[in-house]
Amino acid sequence: MDNHRIYKTSVASVYRHYVAKVEKKGRSRNELDEAIRWLTGHDQAGLEAVLEQGTDFETFFAQAPAMNPARAAITGTICGVKIQDLPPGTMREIRYLDKLVDEIAKGRPMAKVLRG
Repeated sequence: MDNHRIYKTSVASVYRHYVAKVEKKGRSRNELDEAIRWLTGHDQAGLEAVLEQGTDFETFFAQAPAMNPARAAITGTICGVKIQDLPPGTMREIRYLDKLVDEIAKGRPMAKVLRG
């Protein structure tokens, strides 16, 4: 297994950047949280616990209550890499999350962000 530095980075340390990114574009932390809950199956209390405990990305995705099967519909390019070309695993899950954050920041309606 490849071991990227991001795997051991706490979700909370990146989450604040996600919040800043979406809020700068006029979207809300609630919308961000909704997307993270949709992706991982966490409820709000579970998400907040992960952030407070400093859980790293690898553990966050490995212990997610129920990864949403509809996440496979998330396609596109993040950092020059097509998400669908990544092998299944932590990096693909991180890129799914990055893509959701980008879509929220770009003003995409939540129903489309959540593949509704």
